[in-house]
Amino acid sequence: MESSALNRYKASIDYLYGLQKHGIKFGLNSTEKILARLGNPERRLRCIHVGGTNGKGSTAAMLSSIFQRQGFRVGLYTSPHLVRFTERFRVDEREAAVDRILDVFEHVRSVLDDGEPPTFFEMVTAMAFQYFVEEHVDWAIIEVGMGGRLDATNVIRPEACIVTNVSYDHQEFLGNSLASIAREKAGIIKDGVPLITGAKQPVVRGILKATCFSHAAPLYCLGSQFRVRRNPEGSFQYQGMKQRYRSLELNLKGSHQYRNAALALAALEVLESQNALSLDAQAIREGLLRVRWPGRLEVLQENPLIILDGAHNPHGAESLREALKSCFAFEKLHLVLGIMADKDTRGILRRLLPLAETAIFTQPRYARAEQPETLKRLARPFVQKHYVIRDPGAAIAEARAMAAPNDAICITGSLYFAGEVKELFGEQTLAI
Repeated sequence: MESSALNRYKASIDYLYGLQKHGIKFGLNSTEKILARLGNPERRLRCIHVGGTNGKGSTAAMLSSIFQRQGFRVGLYTSPHLVRFTERFRVDEREAAVDRILDVFEHVRSVLDDGEPPTFFEMVTAMAFQYFVEEHVDWAIIEVGMGGRLDATNVIRPEACIVTNVSYDHQEFLGNSLASIAREKAGIIKDGVPLITGAKQPVVRGILKATCFSHAAPLYCLGSQFRVRRNPEGSFQYQGMKQRYRSLELNLKGSHQYRNAALALAALEVLESQNALSLDAQAIREGLLRVRWPGRLEVLQENPLIILDGAHNPHGAESLREALKSCFAFEKLHLVLGIMADKDTRGILRRLLPLAETAIFTQPRYARAEQPETLKRLARPFVQKHYVIRDPGAAIAEARAMAAPNDAICITGSLYFAGEVKELFGEQTLAI
């Protein structure tokens, strides 16, 4: 990439991050205005909209992987990125090239009204729709950023919607009760558009059911219309509305990923019932076997085992706890934790620390990072050996020094922290 283009790209990223000063602004009006000036690219896409508290990205990645093996050209839009901004935009599982995203940025930037600057996420979402149209994708898998009802992605009319689950997160924006959070998540439901969900709490199911009824939207629930079960040897079986797969293998660790896979498979079944595609069993097997989703139970190193996971709320920490117990063999566990200050820190620590021999608290470079001394104070009831090492690189080095070859190190607490760790392990910050 020429230096002039590289400088333009860096300037565009600086502009985008500069939009963060406008904060998080719920509502669709600004996004709709930008898209209208672009000729409404979102209306030219066949989309699946994936919302929920946890598992959105994994479910979306599985759908993308299967669609590609089905022979479709597929776009995948997710957030946040771990290391590179371009990770947010994928076509056929390939991260967008820097020069292409630069072109798309400049095109979208040219239609903005400087008197009404968008937020970071509004701008980036408009870029995703424009990019996918220019790339002539057959399907676009769109992950909700936060909530659903007023999220910038909610301008689309998808072929199917997924709400993976509903639990406590982002309460300052979505409300302090499961019911209020569920109402925000249910906001992606559209008239006549099927909803697939793995949510199981009665209050959440009730809200989703009532919203679907008011929109005449068919509802498909995990445990009712479709089911999933782990096989003893580690594969899983799926029983759907019509399809049944007895032995599927998944390239993502953790029993929670079987539930995410079931949501993806149910969505595909629903699309098949609408004559939107014809399912191929081999494409499904291949797609699940080859799916990749970095930063989620990702093994960075062996001997000692080093696991990276972006668990950032109690529900995610519970999934991580279960996976550490069932998917990995080790003697002692050493945790390295960097958590954001606006999260349920105590809920995360309560689930993870009792598994650990030692815990090291560190401070990611992200502005919202919690002070490690605060984490150490909260940790006292749950683990005896706990330390503060503010520099993440030094914290990981200390965990390595403590760990015997048969031990495990788990680095977790935030997706932002996961991205910083991947850089420390050699991930390049620019894909050219």
